[in-house]
Amino acid sequence: MHWLAVAIGGALGAMARYGVSGLIFDATSHKFPYATLWVNVLGSFIMGVLFVVILEKGLLPPEMRSILMIGFLGAFTTFSTFSLDALGLWQNGHLFLALVYALGTVFLCLAAISMAVWLTRLYLI
Repeated sequence: MHWLAVAIGGALGAMARYGVSGLIFDATSHKFPYATLWVNVLGSFIMGVLFVVILEKGLLPPEMRSILMIGFLGAFTTFSTFSLDALGLWQNGHLFLALVYALGTVFLCLAAISMAVWLTRLYLI
């Protein structure tokens, strides 16, 4: 049953990533991978909320971890795309942008998940 939950969550996460990336990509410059960056930051924030809600507080059934945290967010966040985007910047002679993107992604995603955990713990007494 967990396999099915992960598969359903993964399909929904992949579609959500495609939709969000399309919206961001259409609204921003095509020279910097903003869509991948913000999908990863948003996914990290949601992961922090779900960590508290499901694992710490038990406000959702543990089975929701499979569909939401493993399936949905596993497909929604885009580390392999992040890696390809960073490599593309680097190989096209934009070393500075590649470094800003890589370091910015790591920093912003860690900040997003930290903020989500803190806010969810604070407001989910």
